[in-house]
Amino acid sequence: MPLPRWLARFNKRVVNPREIRRGVRPVLTHVGRSSGRTYQTPLDAHPLPDGYLFVPLYGPRTDWVRNVLAAGTARLSVGGEQVQLADPRLVRKQEVWSLLPAGTKAPPGVSDESELLRMNVRPG
Repeated sequence: MPLPRWLARFNKRVVNPREIRRGVRPVLTHVGRSSGRTYQTPLDAHPLPDGYLFVPLYGPRTDWVRNVLAAGTARLSVGGEQVQLADPRLVRKQEVWSLLPAGTKAPPGVSDESELLRMNVRPG
């Protein structure tokens, strides 16, 4: 079950800007589907053999997920590197979780049926 929307709004305005300034977490840069504005969202980025997996804690209908799906591309800043991503698609946790390192824990509220965002690294 996704986290409540009020918490998403609070994080977007208060927590996310702090996390971006700290520079510790991966940051996904994406373009607004209506505004064309560039946004940055700090996320947990789980590396896969061909890309990354993102867990939308507020559900797959959040703005950043919808923006990435509409644009078809995004950029991830992780470990001081910039990675171009493409081919975004929603996948069920049960389909991809086995690709992550053993012992990777799912956040609270994420079930095998939860939809996660998977993206491939775009060839350079």
